Amino acid sequence: MADHQVDPKAFLTTPRRLRERRAPEERLGDRREVYREGALLPLVSGQAARCMDCGLPFCHHACPLGNVIPDWNALVAREDWRAAAARLLATDNFPEFTGRLCPAPCESACVLAIDAEAVTIRNVELEIADRAGERGHDPPQPPERMTGLRVAVVGSGPAGLAAAQQLTRAGHTTTVYERADRIGGLLRYGIPPFRLEKHRLERRIAQMRAEGTRFRTGVAVGRDLPADELRARCDAVVVAVGATACRDLAVPGRGLPGVHQAITYLTLANRVDEGDYPLSPLSAEGRDVVIVGGGDTAADCLGTALRQRAAAVTQLDINPRPPGRRAPDQPWPVHPKVYRVTTSHEEAGGAAREPRVFAATTVGFEAGAGGRLAAVRFAEARPGDRGPLPGTERTVAAGLVLLALGFRGPEHDGGLAAQLGLALDPQGNLARDEGFAAAADGVFVAGDAGRGQSLIVWAIAEGRSAAAAVDRYLRGGTELPAPVAPSDRPLTV
Repeated sequence: MADHQVDPKAFLTTPRRLRERRAPEERLGDRREVYREGALLPLVSGQAARCMDCGLPFCHHACPLGNVIPDWNALVAREDWRAAAARLLATDNFPEFTGRLCPAPCESACVLAIDAEAVTIRNVELEIADRAGERGHDPPQPPERMTGLRVAVVGSGPAGLAAAQQLTRAGHTTTVYERADRIGGLLRYGIPPFRLEKHRLERRIAQMRAEGTRFRTGVAVGRDLPADELRARCDAVVVAVGATACRDLAVPGRGLPGVHQAITYLTLANRVDEGDYPLSPLSAEGRDVVIVGGGDTAADCLGTALRQRAAAVTQLDINPRPPGRRAPDQPWPVHPKVYRVTTSHEEAGGAAREPRVFAATTVGFEAGAGGRLAAVRFAEARPGDRGPLPGTERTVAAGLVLLALGFRGPEHDGGLAAQLGLALDPQGNLARDEGFAAAADGVFVAGDAGRGQSLIVWAIAEGRSAAAAVDRYLRGGTELPAPVAPSDRPLTV
């Protein structure tokens, strides 16, 4: 550990500095991560020193994983990177993912953020994670002894991977079943590499293989492999299939050629990076693109379309433009709804050339020559019911429409759920009790499949908690941590 003096008043004397990004015009020439290589934070230890080590760390409470943020901030401030990695990895299996993809509710809850700029918690976390991987501070952790018990994990998204890694480390013979041809779920095919380069996912999968986790791809449990048969030959099953049933838009013209679900578009673009196609079969190049939706998936579509050299991109967000600062009804420490410019929106021109049309509800899609999509009709959304406000309807040219409306919950194809005897909750998710257990004996549900569409940090937290529940079921007790219960809710409105 370096002999490093820490300024106890850094939160007063050191300004907040964010991770440096490459210039937007440079980023649009490739699909690599948007951040400048080797320049995560010029003075990351100084940024960590801004942490006040609060007596009541609300950042810790706001984190679904229960990351003990003040502890690893203090270690980074002293430049004890090995100890910081150990502290972070004790609560987060995949900090290199959360450090890139989590919206950081911890920063919204930072005590310093009451009247100043929050500590750059996510950037510090990411620096710890990346240094741990580069310097060997995050090696495989195979179990000392095996229990002889077998567990199947269905789904290889963040919840499934977290559950599998915890169960393997507990000594259970754990196999992950994935219906796609590669491991990773939405981490693989839903997230573009400019937000998460896939070599980071590959490194984590290699670590899990070295620990003993087994992977089977191209196996749809419930179709290729009967779910009841899988349950019969395993001591427990964790269902972590995610929430992959896309929300649709029932408006005139929905069936026109050129209207597609966002996840289809993103998957094909990511498959180009995997080497499956020389060019995407669904490219935005030279086309007028309209994205319907306002979340992260919509922003990912925007960044992808810009890189594919779309002629123009318009994003229709049914929500009104959020305020620049916290609204009075969203007080600290909740994670507020405020106006944010993502890296994709920055690439589109930022606030100066805002591609988003707020408070816009889609009315229909219009056909042109040959019966193909030509335009999108939309109107100003009424407050309250968000229906079209009379007299405000207009059109925008469109050769490609991407529906980024989120997900309803898990797919109900009558296979896996029916064969395991799983029930649904009122929201259409797979029902489970407070211990993640489904009605069927020995079956547990983790992540978005039981919670509904949520954040990666919640998926990992639920995977860890479900693993602890499985271990307890199998052995009568567990030493695995359980950071959350299904009833827990984030600090948000």
